[in-house]
Amino acid sequence: MTDEISKFIIGALRQMKFPAAALKGESSLGPAGLDLESLAVADLMVQIEHRYGVKVDEDEMERFAMMTIDEIASEVSRRHKAAGGDHEENVSEVGVKA
Repeated sequence: MTDEISKFIIGALRQMKFPAAALKGESSLGPAGLDLESLAVADLMVQIEHRYGVKVDEDEMERFAMMTIDEIASEVSRRHKAAGGDHEENVSEVGVKA
C-alpha cells in the first residue's frame, strides 16, 4: 500500500508542475528538497485525504511538509489501516477518481 501511496503523491506533484526528475521517494517536501509552499502542501494533503480517507489536521501540515514522499506514504498507510483500510467506496462519492 505504501508504494501505491508514494506513486499517488508523485503523480499529484507532477500535476502541480513539479519536475519529474526531482520526484523520488526520498525527496523531501521541505526546503532541503522540493521546497513546497504551504499552499501546495495543503493542496497535496487535501488530495491525500480525499483519496485515502485519512485526516491531516492543520497543525500537522508543517510536520508533513518536512517529511519525504516515502515518509508521508508510510504515515498515510498507517492511518488508512487504522481507519479500517477500505476508503475507495467513499472516494467516488466525493468525485475523486479511485
